[in-house]
Amino acid sequence: MKYLMVISYDGSKFHGFQRQKNVRNVQGYLEDVLSKILNEEIVIKGSGRTDAGVHALNQTVHFETSKNVSSLKRKLNQELKDIRVKKISLVPDDFHARHSVKEKTYLYKLDLSGKKDANYYGLCHNNLDIKKMKEASHIFLGYHDFYNFVAGKREDYHSTIYKIKIFKLNNIVYFKFTGIGFYRYMVRNLVGALIEVGKNKVDQSIIADMLTGKTTKRLPTASPTGLYLLKIKY
Repeated sequence: MKYLMVISYDGSKFHGFQRQKNVRNVQGYLEDVLSKILNEEIVIKGSGRTDAGVHALNQTVHFETSKNVSSLKRKLNQELKDIRVKKISLVPDDFHARHSVKEKTYLYKLDLSGKKDANYYGLCHNNLDIKKMKEASHIFLGYHDFYNFVAGKREDYHSTIYKIKIFKLNNIVYFKFTGIGFYRYMVRNLVGALIEVGKNKVDQSIIADMLTGKTTKRLPTASPTGLYLLKIKY
């Protein structure tokens, strides 16, 4: 039978989600503990990868087993460190943690005070024009080719962003992005571009030109430590 598991984890304690040799990663660590508890080899598939330093409040994975899972959540939470299992539920055989996703939401936390732990916030020592950042964020809404905002090579750089919310509270600027999918470094590059707008270093027209391919200009990438995978909708 196939099960969906919702987990949270502290990204500062892992070298990313993806299974890798010789470094502590979420996928490999979770598979090892699951396999130990269920006494069979377990392979998990995630909704997507998070990079080193990136956190998750509601990451999702699926796995298959014929074993009884009634006490699995409790046993996992007793054994795991830096990962918390929030939910385990039975799903149909055709379900896939990545391919069945309808939308994802990411949250970015930017500290303007310099007083927060850099493992959990991006840092910025400039005063930012929040109004300009909000206005510029509207450019990213809808279906676009995000080539200039993605790291690495892909066959297709198109995606759709449904919502972007930016607000400031107690010297923390929060960026919330909801869309179909986000590619490698994409959210961090979008945040980095918006920060440059907020610093008055980049005009909105440059952002628009980057999105339409009129320029191949690259802007700073925000630190991974401020990024959180917030929610996944199926």
